[in-house]
Order: sequence, then structure tokens, then C-alpha cells
Amino acid sequence: MDYRLIPLKVFGDERGKLVPIESGQNIPFEIKRVYYIFDTLPEQVRGQHAHRSLEQIVIAMDGACQFVLDDGKTREEVWLNRPDVGLYIGKNMWREMRHFSYGCKLVVLASEHYDEKEYIRNYEDFLKEIHEEYGT
Repeated sequence: MDYRLIPLKVFGDERGKLVPIESGQNIPFEIKRVYYIFDTLPEQVRGQHAHRSLEQIVIAMDGACQFVLDDGKTREEVWLNRPDVGLYIGKNMWREMRHFSYGCKLVVLASEHYDEKEYIRNYEDFLKEIHEEYGT
């Protein structure tokens, strides 16, 4: 499974806290795109896709949600609920986001610019591509 939680160093004092985000430092790729997700509802499921070569780091800036990650062999659940921890998701990982808390806000750092051809939006197609790529 090509994912991991990345602790982000927090600097702060009585005035507040700061977390620096730097390509090649605490982010293992060059950041080419940043977007955020908000106004999510607890009963809705988002994501439901994989990326062929894109890498991402997702940070829960406020609130919490659950990620279901799947590499075609194993499915694992990961909760994001802290602004000082990023979830790294590597290429060829199916992801679903669910169980959003009210007010959940996610920021996503991506290794590539948006490209619709990069997405695999059907789970059966994802499994087929993964098994063809890895010969399983």
C-alpha cells in the first residue's frame, strides 16, 4: 500500500501556530497544484477514483473524515483529523472519502496539474489496470 501519514512540524507560541509546507522538504514531490474541499456532508462519499501517476498529500485543516485506500489487493481505512498530519497517497491507489464531520475542510497538495486522462473513475477499470500493470 503506497500511503503513509506524514507528521508536519509545528512552530508556535502564544500568538498561534504555523506549519510550513515545502516541496522537497516535508513534501516528497514538487507541488504543482493545490486545492481544497469544504461544505462536505457526513452522509456523502467523495473521491471514488484513482490516479495513474499523481501523488497527493491531504491535510484536514478543520474537522475530520475517513479515507478508504485500496491498492487492488488490500483495503485500509485511515482517519484524518489533525492539521499537523498529512496523508500521502501514491499513484495507483483507489481512494474514497467518507464520514465527514460538519465543517470538515481538506487541503490537497498534488504532484501534477489537473488532467482528466490521469483519473481512473470506475473501480472495475482500476482493478483491471492494476492487475495488467503488475501482472497479477
